[in-house]
Amino acid sequence: MESQLRTIVVSFDGLRPDLLSHETTPNLARLQSLGVTLSNHRTVYPSETRSAFPSLVTGATTSRHGMVGNKYVDRSVAPPRYIDTADAVLLRRLDLESGGRLMSAPTLGEILAAAGRSLAVLATNTPGTTRFFHHKAEDFGHVRLSGHFREACTPDEVLADAEAHIGPLPPEPPKIEPDTAGQDWITSAFVNVVWPKCRPDVTILSYGEPDVTSHFHGTGAEATRGIIAHCDHQFGRVLDWWEAEGRAAGVQIIAISDHGHITGHTRVSVIDSLQEAGFRPGTAPAHNVDVVVVPGQVGALYLAEPSDQKIARLVATITSQPWCGPVFTRAKNETAGIAPGSLGNHLVFADHSRAPDVSFSFRADDSVDSFGLTGGTFYDNDRPEGLGVHGGLHPKELAALGIVAGSAFSAPGSVCGIPSGICDLAPTILHLLRIAPPDAMSGRVLHEVLGHAPRAIPDVRNEAFEARLGSFQQVLRRVQVGRATYVEGAVING
Repeated sequence: MESQLRTIVVSFDGLRPDLLSHETTPNLARLQSLGVTLSNHRTVYPSETRSAFPSLVTGATTSRHGMVGNKYVDRSVAPPRYIDTADAVLLRRLDLESGGRLMSAPTLGEILAAAGRSLAVLATNTPGTTRFFHHKAEDFGHVRLSGHFREACTPDEVLADAEAHIGPLPPEPPKIEPDTAGQDWITSAFVNVVWPKCRPDVTILSYGEPDVTSHFHGTGAEATRGIIAHCDHQFGRVLDWWEAEGRAAGVQIIAISDHGHITGHTRVSVIDSLQEAGFRPGTAPAHNVDVVVVPGQVGALYLAEPSDQKIARLVATITSQPWCGPVFTRAKNETAGIAPGSLGNHLVFADHSRAPDVSFSFRADDSVDSFGLTGGTFYDNDRPEGLGVHGGLHPKELAALGIVAGSAFSAPGSVCGIPSGICDLAPTILHLLRIAPPDAMSGRVLHEVLGHAPRAIPDVRNEAFEARLGSFQQVLRRVQVGRATYVEGAVING
């Protein structure tokens, strides 16, 4: 193993692995032929972007890094406040206000900087997501470029250089329009500016599609397949660069997605259900709100007065609803949550101090949508039925793309079925750079796909946990590989 190895992580936001094909994604298929496909690769719970990408860069679950959802209630201040992590300026302010403790675990950018190495980020996700990839880039003089948002870019001179070479940042398109210009811009910025002038030790190149298009057109829709093909074409430019130049320079390629999608088939209102049960719900803390229902596909319920009795009443209320899926509260013992019918939130690694009093996923199933894709669910948003959603515990939401290629990895064209996850990538990258991973990392080094390692098969153990309340029964399934544990999914019976 050479100490000068570098890595580029290319992410496709919300790409289901089963949407890869030689016709739609020929360049990802080409990468598969050059590397190892991780066929049993998963994200974290909640399967939301701004929980998953913090897990990518910390190598840790939400219980350790603290980004418990795309949105959450901050009860560390009085009065409590609603936080939307899509806002890059807000995230910077929160980090400074907390003395640098926005994230509860050290991040890849910080670890690399301490070792005299560099992390560059180029992304077309929301401003907040872009910042999460390296939330302290400006403190180390590292590169972080957004394909749309100046407030997420640093340093100014690199942005100016990129705009001089490839044109100004394109405006963010309307949500209903697939984002092609942003993907083109960040790809050109990497190939033409960031790599030749900065040569980062690690680069994260994050395409914010097909996630947005799936949300507004449907996961298997023509528009979504079109933007997948477009992102694959841009990735093809990176792969061409790698084969011509990057591979000889010791660059390893890791292609990932942060979660999958399933299809919303039945629209519901959690707030209406709670009002009918006598609660006073709202979407943000207020004096007349007794339970905050955080907007999103993952149910996050924060009580104004979270006594055990009130948490139990809240769980009894939602588990009586047809839309309710797996439910978690703080642990009562090794398995159960404090509310009857709930499991302990530690079982899905969601037991951070910012965690909601009650977290749940909407009830999902294996129905087949109009595009022939498996996975359907109840949902709570203002969009019509038939569109892509994610955040919960259906296996198709948790399934994520994983392909690794380069001189450090084994057998080109092979497939590895040993379970792996998004938390494993940072420890593996640090291992290649001969940097010791911090204790906060819950992921593992993927020794089974490293070319220098013996083909030792790690110990794999399956486990299941159940909870019941009346006719409501939930079953959570996990798999352990060595010291790492992955959530496989959960189902509701009754």
